[in-house]
Amino acid sequence: MTAVDDGKELVAAYKTIFTGVLDRRPSGTRQRLAAALGKNRSFISQISNPAYATPIPPNHIDIIFEICHFSPQERRQFIDAYARAHPRRQMLAADGHKVHAHTIYLPDLGDDEKNARLQTLVADFVRQVARLFEPAGPRKAKDR
Repeated sequence: MTAVDDGKELVAAYKTIFTGVLDRRPSGTRQRLAAALGKNRSFISQISNPAYATPIPPNHIDIIFEICHFSPQERRQFIDAYARAHPRRQMLAADGHKVHAHTIYLPDLGDDEKNARLQTLVADFVRQVARLFEPAGPRKAKDR
């Protein structure tokens, strides 16, 4: 077995946990998750399928936990498996900030691609504005 095969198995381990959680959630969870991430539903299928080696971006994990309602045990198992698969990536969601849903009605632009781009633009804008309200972390000496 090669290092690439090992990496695929490690990614598949945390995706298997994710898929198990998703499969126990009500219908529409994948669509709500896609909307919260500003992505298409096919992206959710890709990042939740253990057969695909595509990793889950670390900045999506806190939203995944919030929308999918991981139990504390599932969250810990997922975080442990994710850390094994990606030891150099910083986990943003270990005990990260929470999100809550708020519905915004956007105009239908008459084109699926344009609608998806508008949804992504609005979601990204809201995340950037929310970052303005996050407490600042410790500053490095050269930043002072």
